[in-house]
Amino acid sequence: MPKAWSDKRERQYQHIKSSAKKQGASTDRAEEIAARTVNKNRAQSGEAKKSSRSSTQDSSPQRRGGQRSGKTGPKGPTRDQLYNEAKKRNIKGRSKMTKNELATALGR
Repeated sequence: MPKAWSDKRERQYQHIKSSAKKQGASTDRAEEIAARTVNKNRAQSGEAKKSSRSSTQDSSPQRRGGQRSGKTGPKGPTRDQLYNEAKKRNIKGRSKMTKNELATALGR
């Protein structure tokens, strides 16, 4: 847990971590889920110094509640998330690619 987190965020982190462990996630996976959730909430509330567009404009993790892991409808990461990964990997022509084209270029 980063030192920049407030007491509220620490409590939130511990709650999410214990909840994920109860649902069967490993300790490492539970910590990752909790940290990502808290960091996204910090970005959306303006507490984080840096935040990506997909963190601030996407719905909150609590509201989304696993929408992208269901059996129907769109699945997987958003186009913006794929674009950010393509940017990190320095893939040419990424700005004009669709979500499916980005996924293909990233090897998904």
